[in-house]
This record gives sequence, structure tokens and C-alpha cells, in this order.
Amino acid sequence: MVMVKMVEDGNAPPEVQAVFDEIKAARKSNWINNFWKALAASPQTMKRIWTSVKLVMTPGALDALTKEMIYIAVSVTNNCPYCIHSHTAAARAKGMTDEMYHELLAVVGLANETNRLANGYQIPIDEEFIPFK
Repeated sequence: MVMVKMVEDGNAPPEVQAVFDEIKAARKSNWINNFWKALAASPQTMKRIWTSVKLVMTPGALDALTKEMIYIAVSVTNNCPYCIHSHTAAARAKGMTDEMYHELLAVVGLANETNRLANGYQIPIDEEFIPFK
């Protein structure tokens, strides 16, 4: 159950509607998903997050599909069903195949297991792994 009153597209205050319109234009979509409707309850937070999304998720040294797949990996690790679904849909739209998704989840599962083992054993970091000494 949502913890705030969601703001609906078309029935939003002007500052929120402006961001909604920008999101729709950027995504070439005619709808606003529930994440943005919930964040719109705090226009300052919504604007800050949208600005970060535009800066971080734009292709750069990493392409858009790679960024979406990293987002899925973090969302799986953080146990965020909403983000898993939304970023899996975005990754599929950018070309992620079923095989890529299965392999991604295998890497996430392995990394989580080995991270917990390394943390539990408190394994010292090898000198060779430290780039700037």
C-alpha cells in the first residue's frame, strides 16, 4: 500500500505537471508510472530524482542497456520489486534477452553469496587489488 497520496498526470500542480511532461517526452510515452506519481507528493524530491536519472542513466562510457542491467542487479540485491519490474521492462525495451536476464541473475546470486562469505570470513584485501597505494 502506498504511503503517500499519489499525484495523477493531468491533475497535478503546474511544477509537477512540467516534470511529468518532460518524463513522457524523454521516454516517448503517454503515461506516468506509479513511482513518479508517488514522488510527486514531494515535488522537490521528484525534481531532484528526475535530474539524477537524466544525468546518470544517459548513455556515456556505459551504454543504456548496461546501465539498466546494473540497475536490475542492485534492485534484486536491495529486494525492490517495483524497481526490478520497471528496470527489467526498460532493459527488455533496450534489447535484453531472456538469456541475458538469466545470466545477469546468476551473476547477482553468485556475487551476493561470495560477498557474504568474504565479509563473514573478514578476508584481508590482497595488495595487488589496491590500485593507488
